[in-house]
Amino acid sequence: MTTKRDYYEVLGLPRDASDADIKKAFRARARQHHPDVNKEPGAEMRFKEINEAYEVLSDAGKRATYDRFGHAGLGSAGFQSYSSPFDGFADIFDQFFGTAGRRSQRGPQRGSDLRYDLEISFEEAVFGGERAIRIPALRTCDRCDGSGAEPNSEPTVCPICHGSGEIRRVQQSVFGQFVNVVMCDRCQGEGRVPGEPCQKCRGQGRERGVREVTVKIPAGVDNGQQIRLSGEGESGPRGGPPGDLYVVLEVAEHPLFQRDGFDIQYEMPINVAQAALGDEVAVPTLEGSEKIRVPAGTQSGHTIRLRGRGIPYLRGSGRGDMFVIVRVMVPTKLTDEQRAHFQALLGGLQQESEEKSFFEKVKEALGG
Repeated sequence: MTTKRDYYEVLGLPRDASDADIKKAFRARARQHHPDVNKEPGAEMRFKEINEAYEVLSDAGKRATYDRFGHAGLGSAGFQSYSSPFDGFADIFDQFFGTAGRRSQRGPQRGSDLRYDLEISFEEAVFGGERAIRIPALRTCDRCDGSGAEPNSEPTVCPICHGSGEIRRVQQSVFGQFVNVVMCDRCQGEGRVPGEPCQKCRGQGRERGVREVTVKIPAGVDNGQQIRLSGEGESGPRGGPPGDLYVVLEVAEHPLFQRDGFDIQYEMPINVAQAALGDEVAVPTLEGSEKIRVPAGTQSGHTIRLRGRGIPYLRGSGRGDMFVIVRVMVPTKLTDEQRAHFQALLGGLQQESEEKSFFEKVKEALGG
């Protein structure tokens, strides 16, 4: 286990040093050991140690705890040092120097990913299919092949960065002056610019266009699912590879069926006579009409299951089921003849109910 050095020793200060002395010592030592300036082995570790010491000693509460309990007291006070020479180094670097010393990305870059929202029918989601879509996107210029220069035009050295691909700017910080390196926006880090810009893409190397893409829709997809088409996104800058295209599916509702995962539901209306006597009824399915048997005495809400008539499983074989929910429809308008039949039926049912009630009372009286 590595023993931590005394923070006052790290900054070269006595224990009664003032806040101004601490800040001055920190700036001097940080400038001396900063990795952007000091290329000696271990410079990163020393810089981190200096920063850690300053973070404690510049804070009145942490300094008081450290003076009383040493390094052990800082753990209970919530202060944690970095566990490795490089953990958190980028954060320290950004805090004091912004983007100084970071090399900008040069050369070909990957193009942007694209998203396309595609509305499909319920049947397309169930059985799959293919759809041709038109995608507006940046594509490599076919005149200059992405170089941005007219054919046979020799590139020249960038007049802004003079061929380095980078622009160096002086930035003031608490340590003094530091060099901030950014990518040249004139040549995009290439260091060279077209001698004569391409007339078609105006030197950009890419042009906006529309292309047709075929999307294969697998059977069993659902609303909100994505289909990834690799390499169908925008072309990359400076001849870089294209990004990907993500097709997000929006499944239209069906007028008859309700989807529940890989199962479907259908509400089947029947009349009172069919419910009472039973009947053979034709119901729509995903493949067409099919006859099912409604048993006598069926109540409203009764469910009939048709196995394997649902949605194909997206991954693997087989399909879900179809559930037919029976809805008994009570007529609201009756002819005189129909009304007479229902009144006769109602009288018979009432008599039957009364007879059952009389015999039940006799049976109870006889102790049966």
